[in-house]
Amino acid sequence: MDRFAIQVMGFFFMTIFMFVLAIPYHHWTKDENRIGFILMCSLIFFLANFGPNSTTFVVPAEIFSARLHSTCQIISAVAGKAAAIVGAYGFLYASESRYPKTTNTSYPAGIGIKYILIILAVVYALGLSFTFLVSRPQNPPAEYHRLGA
Repeated sequence: MDRFAIQVMGFFFMTIFMFVLAIPYHHWTKDENRIGFILMCSLIFFLANFGPNSTTFVVPAEIFSARLHSTCQIISAVAGKAAAIVGAYGFLYASESRYPKTTNTSYPAGIGIKYILIILAVVYALGLSFTFLVSRPQNPPAEYHRLGA
């Protein structure tokens, strides 16, 4: 299976499973459904690591010339890590309840977990659509042959 199929499959199923968590979120908050919630989160985590996470360093190696591999790979990695930091802190604040009575007093009111999960599903769908915009080289460039890659 090539990296394109792995990435598409990962983003597609992450999107589906995240919507399955988000839309009936109240269903998952009940005690009798906690095992299903854990299974859904585990599937999403597995798909994130199997799909987009495993192809993170393959894509820059495919689309950038051999002369620029290390520079462009570092730029891609830094951009991904910076987005992860912003997302983690944003999730912390935005996931707080919308209702001030149920919100931790140290954090401002957010939009709530349900809407955060919906936003994450939309982000996964955007990742899926951007996957189709990244070129897939049919033949490796001549540089690969000269470098013995």
